[in-house]
Amino acid sequence: MKYEKRILLINFGGIGDQILFFPVLQTLKKTFENSYITFVTEPRSSSAIKLTDNIDELFISNLKSGNKFIEAVKLIKKAIFGRYDMIISSGSSSLVSILLFLTGIKERIGYDSGALSRILLTKAMPLNQNQYAADMYHDLVSAFEKSTEIKIPEISLNLDSDHREYLENLLFDQLSDKKNIIIHPGVSRLSIEKKMIKFWPTDKWVELIKKLLVSEKYRIILTGGPDDREVLQEIKTQLAEFSSNRKFLLDLSGRRFNIEEFAYIVKISDMLVCVDSAPMHIAVGLKKHVAALFGPTDENKLLPSGNRLFTAIKNDKLKCRPCLWDKRQTSCASLNCLEIETDRVFNTLEEKFSIILK
Repeated sequence: MKYEKRILLINFGGIGDQILFFPVLQTLKKTFENSYITFVTEPRSSSAIKLTDNIDELFISNLKSGNKFIEAVKLIKKAIFGRYDMIISSGSSSLVSILLFLTGIKERIGYDSGALSRILLTKAMPLNQNQYAADMYHDLVSAFEKSTEIKIPEISLNLDSDHREYLENLLFDQLSDKKNIIIHPGVSRLSIEKKMIKFWPTDKWVELIKKLLVSEKYRIILTGGPDDREVLQEIKTQLAEFSSNRKFLLDLSGRRFNIEEFAYIVKISDMLVCVDSAPMHIAVGLKKHVAALFGPTDENKLLPSGNRLFTAIKNDKLKCRPCLWDKRQTSCASLNCLEIETDRVFNTLEEKFSIILK
């Protein structure tokens, strides 16, 4: 089959970074309807491909590993033998333009990282990091779609009917007139290892869940992955009095869902409450109500503004936040920014549900 464009896209980072990159895919597929897109990313975020229909081929690269030279050669070979017409990379390093130039691909698009990038790239786009990250990525293809609208990622789910029915039965096996709130308290282990602490204290999660359950208006669906095992176990231990009634508390934290299954659970629930993490971006991509707790990271760069579906809850008393990435590469020792009062979170959720019920 002959394609209008064969496009090679490179975007490293976690699953959240890949979802934030989806508007780039959306614009390219809209501009070049008969195009073939190969998406290059690192192993830890490869599952994000299951959340979009706009990727034709996935290529895994360990360019961030210790064997950078070997991985770069593999990527260059892929680019050369793939006969691509266009290559786009979201990397901001000055080395990115050299890598793209070595592929020999005619149209090379990346960020302007200095004089060399303006020579080696056919389009060196300005890098504006002081905006919603999806808009920052989309600046790479702004020449194809000029718009002032905020670029919100779109997630596509392709679960078959039997699979959807199984998940629906799992959530709604007992009749309940309560609103379903997913609580996902964790973050990736990698962020913790890199000392980027973004999670709310466990005792605060327990306080919040108890307040929601005592109100008798909500049903809590507890979720999490292997990285959250210890936190979830502590939460469940302190919620033992509620665990016997699935109409009030449904514990799905012990089940191993893949990314599509988790996304579908978010889709059929009423709201997700979480911290700055991949589940937050999944909820945004599904246009679901989400309340996300922010500590050291900047909510203005990670959540679309001006949309009542998406709410950031943060400690407004501190002038030092947000600090992560802009001012420092790791969280500070005090973590005062994560001291968010439980009552404030609870009241925010009450306000959001008053909007949902209108």
